[in-house]
Amino acid sequence: MAALVRPREGRMIGGVCAGLARRFGMSASTMRVIFVVSCLLPGPQFLLYLALWLLLPSEKSASSATAW
Repeated sequence: MAALVRPREGRMIGGVCAGLARRFGMSASTMRVIFVVSCLLPGPQFLLYLALWLLLPSEKSASSATAW
């Protein structure tokens, strides 16, 4: 499994769904559909998305990783 980070490529809003999809080996589109459908149910899904957006680190680019 890949590390849980927000990727630089394939983001729509914050990259949370793309990061979760990459982590669990799913399509980013599938993860987005699951998120939208889950928002129709009662619960704190939107707040969880915002929290993950703030807490998940952004993926480092290849150029910044080789600079050190």
